[in-house]
Amino acid sequence: MKNSLFFKSSLATLVASGLSVCAQQHKSPNIILIMTDDMGYSDIGCYGGEIPTPNIDYLAKNGIRYTRFYNTGRSCPTRASLLTGLYPHQAGIGGMSEDPGSNKNAEKGDEKPFGYKGFLNHNCVTIAEVLKEAGYHTYMTGKWHLGMHGMDKWPLQRGFEHFYGILSGATNYFRPGGGRGLTLDNSNLPSPQPPYYTTDAFTDHAVRFIDSCKDDQPFFLYLAFNAPHWPLQAKDEDIEKFVGKYETGWEDIRNKRLQRMIELGLVKKEWGMAEWESRKWSDLSEKEKHDMALRMSVYAAQISAVDENVGKLLDCLKEQNRIENTLIVFLSDNGACAEPHNETGSGTVEDINNTNSWNQPSYGLPWAQVSNTPYRKYKIRAYEGGISTPLILSWPAQFSGYNHQIRDNVGFLPDIMATFVDAANAKYPETYHDGQPIFPMEGSSLLPTAANRNVVLHEYIFGEHFNNCYVRWKNWKAVKDEKSSVWELFDMDNDRTERNDLAQTYPEVLKNMTVKWDKWANDHFVYPKK
Repeated sequence: MKNSLFFKSSLATLVASGLSVCAQQHKSPNIILIMTDDMGYSDIGCYGGEIPTPNIDYLAKNGIRYTRFYNTGRSCPTRASLLTGLYPHQAGIGGMSEDPGSNKNAEKGDEKPFGYKGFLNHNCVTIAEVLKEAGYHTYMTGKWHLGMHGMDKWPLQRGFEHFYGILSGATNYFRPGGGRGLTLDNSNLPSPQPPYYTTDAFTDHAVRFIDSCKDDQPFFLYLAFNAPHWPLQAKDEDIEKFVGKYETGWEDIRNKRLQRMIELGLVKKEWGMAEWESRKWSDLSEKEKHDMALRMSVYAAQISAVDENVGKLLDCLKEQNRIENTLIVFLSDNGACAEPHNETGSGTVEDINNTNSWNQPSYGLPWAQVSNTPYRKYKIRAYEGGISTPLILSWPAQFSGYNHQIRDNVGFLPDIMATFVDAANAKYPETYHDGQPIFPMEGSSLLPTAANRNVVLHEYIFGEHFNNCYVRWKNWKAVKDEKSSVWELFDMDNDRTERNDLAQTYPEVLKNMTVKWDKWANDHFVYPKK
């Protein structure tokens, strides 16, 4: 263990520096964290998408949207960083988390480097563990993906009072089963009988957990949808809403999204659009057009189902007169998914909604680029299309004066822990898990940004996943891609679509940033990798 990480400024100072006066003057709020899986930056309506998302848009109209919030580029390290307030390597998931196929390697966990164990270690605490100590009920539904081989790695052993969902990284929407099946609290469940759909079931259980909260204690709910992660699976009635809507093709949908984003004030017109990596829609055959449009229709239907269920959750809060003093955070875990990184995606259109097929159909690289309009690349990569997150904060009791506003403050996942500690007036521990030392929070509370657009939350933020590296400083971003050994440099104020590499123009700026990245990487368990 690198002892230098434990000798930072005192925890009290860290928390107090971000503490908002308004949060201290009111009863602790209920807190709900809603996350989608593999959803692109521009898919939802309030971020420029054509997919109707009235309930998510409601959160934006009654809250604040953030335009420069960063994730880790992939599901499991994002979840590790989100729930612990740390960089993912500090929490033990700098690479991949355990999945059913990794069971054969489970006994070798001690041989893996500290940053790559594949499950949450005991030098971190989860939001649930911190808020439970502050008197909160703690509930989770949906996708865990933070360790599964051994019950000590499951949600109830990491601070949650109740859990319903999947421990693995992906599952069948209609009939989860086997190693990718369902878990209730600490018990594995048999495959559900139809009709069943994960997005609905995760929300239904979330509502039940809230309904069970009969005392005066506030609650924390983490609702982690597996949608719209592959496989492409949606209810027929949802798909019908979108049939034919995408026949106009990639360029048309992408251009219209960009125009709406400019009108909404989310992007600058001067940024233009990132480089297109596929054929023109006009080069496709009629069958190819039909099949690709269908894939996007199913993907849109999956997001539509998420929105419908967000509405179900909001109705629950309204009926119980809880919505005013509930802080709701909505975000996506990473950029849209281009896997397996070809034009048509995986599987065939016949595999869509086929629960007996072993193929996991996806919607392909071009639609992933559309989902990430106007940014470069997609999930895993450290360009903006991989690590930019739509983020909404809604708290009517506190934010009503800032409703429907946009914030450009640069933030990242560890800020969510700091925000919840701030809002709940909770205490982030220095030791936990029978006296284990806990890494200090890396994040800063977002609450002050509601009133102050100019708050600088971080001088630098860093990232690394599968050799996709980046560092943000002021208006600059340096990127080293997995396919390159050379750092690039971009001006985020004038070129957020990363089309103009300025590494040769500003070598001293780049050198300063890469030196900082090297130090961060060595201090935060990016190395050793093997």
